[in-house]
Amino acid sequence: MDPVNTMHLPAADPDRISRLRDALRTAAFTPDGCLEVLGATAFAALSRAETVPSLRATRGDTPIETLVRLFLLQQTVPYTRAREALPVEECLADGWLVRDRDADGGDAVRATVDVRPYGGEAGEDWWIVSDLGCAVGGAAGIGAVPGVAREDVVLGVGGASTTLAGITVRTPVGSALDLGTGSGVQALHASRHATRVTATDLNPRALHFARLTLALSGAREPALRQGSLFEPVGEERFDLIVSNPPFVISPGSRFTYRDGGMAGDDLCRTIVQQSAEHLNDGGYCQLLANWQHVAGEDWRDRISGWVPQGCDAWIVQREVQDPAQYAELWLRDGGDHQTDPASYAARYDAWLEEFDQRKVKGVGFGWITIHKSGADRPDVIAEEWPHPVEQPLGTHIGAWFDRRSFLRTHDDAALLEARFRLADEVVQEQVGLPGAEDPEHVVLRANRGMRRASKVDTVGAGFAGVCDGTLPAGRILDAIAQLLGEDPVVLRDRTPEAIRLLVEQGFIEPAE
Repeated sequence: MDPVNTMHLPAADPDRISRLRDALRTAAFTPDGCLEVLGATAFAALSRAETVPSLRATRGDTPIETLVRLFLLQQTVPYTRAREALPVEECLADGWLVRDRDADGGDAVRATVDVRPYGGEAGEDWWIVSDLGCAVGGAAGIGAVPGVAREDVVLGVGGASTTLAGITVRTPVGSALDLGTGSGVQALHASRHATRVTATDLNPRALHFARLTLALSGAREPALRQGSLFEPVGEERFDLIVSNPPFVISPGSRFTYRDGGMAGDDLCRTIVQQSAEHLNDGGYCQLLANWQHVAGEDWRDRISGWVPQGCDAWIVQREVQDPAQYAELWLRDGGDHQTDPASYAARYDAWLEEFDQRKVKGVGFGWITIHKSGADRPDVIAEEWPHPVEQPLGTHIGAWFDRRSFLRTHDDAALLEARFRLADEVVQEQVGLPGAEDPEHVVLRANRGMRRASKVDTVGAGFAGVCDGTLPAGRILDAIAQLLGEDPVVLRDRTPEAIRLLVEQGFIEPAE
């Protein structure tokens, strides 16, 4: 790894970071502690990069109010107040703080980095370290970092970070790779269930921030490697690869954390296509992505074509924006709306010109999960799902691939011999006119995972309702046939397709 210029970055001394962590915990500078001191309104406003409510809520002199003002609001605080909350001389010596003067000319300190409380999936109290001003609000909120180009600043936790963390399959693994680690959020999560974690980034400053994040959160230090995409790991293979890459489709590369520097959506395509070469058998690669909707092409076919041979894939499109919406989103993120109108218009025009040349009619936002199953006939499913889902979703994503594997290895005869159980929190709804003797149709609705709903017939509803893992599917159908006065042979012949759909969508699960 190339040397990192740490002139304006805190030192990563293990003993001193441990004492700093103890001080943060003692002051209750945690997600729950900040929510309590700020209140729900100010806490929510802070996530929108609005600081006024939090400034009003922290006018006292308790340690946690001092830490909120210091690290989250980037305010200068009196030295004496900082000393009550932190090992302040060590923080000054290691570069977490610098000396300043308050409004009255008294001794004061201010933070050099953003330190943001963050909750782990099992309730752990963690802290994410990033550049000042960019934990929320994107590049538009970034202030001047001495000696650092604005394009190379390192962001903290945002919506994309938490989405990826939530969809990641969290089974214990031997090795995990965080590709493009940034401030280290995904590496921190992986440290809880992976024996060995490797984190890469093109930006050497990001690797130092990742080291600080994991150290301050009490996690093992990952193997840190500088470079682009899979280049830093050579031919190594992993059980899990996660990536929140610089996926923005832009005319040029302005921000290292955001713009991939490749044409169109080639960066996301490259990660997907090369993932199999770096996965162990049975391993997962999960990433957030943007992809182009190109005139004359079905986006599902286009993105499915990226998937390597021998891999199952689930591609979920959560949102689509037209080219103008997309350009405006990232122009605001970069703060261009705050520049002079001519510069803004020129950047806007360049974005639309790039899309026109590539015949781009829209841009999809979503996630891609690759599973190296080794199947001769792998399942590659691309779907649009803009509806609310349960988070964290990782367990349900792992179960989705398990169900696909089950269906692939069970023909109709084997399916009828299998036992199933109704998934948790599935309910039945009957829809029809008030007072009608029979419903017009029956809907099964899942309140977990993707929260799907599916119309079923009487046989499907009855079958799902009695699936408790005790009887084979064929025996259940025989009983339903007797109740309905149908030929059981005919019912056995026509029902496996409906059973497969119920399994695919997660309403019933194999009981084995």
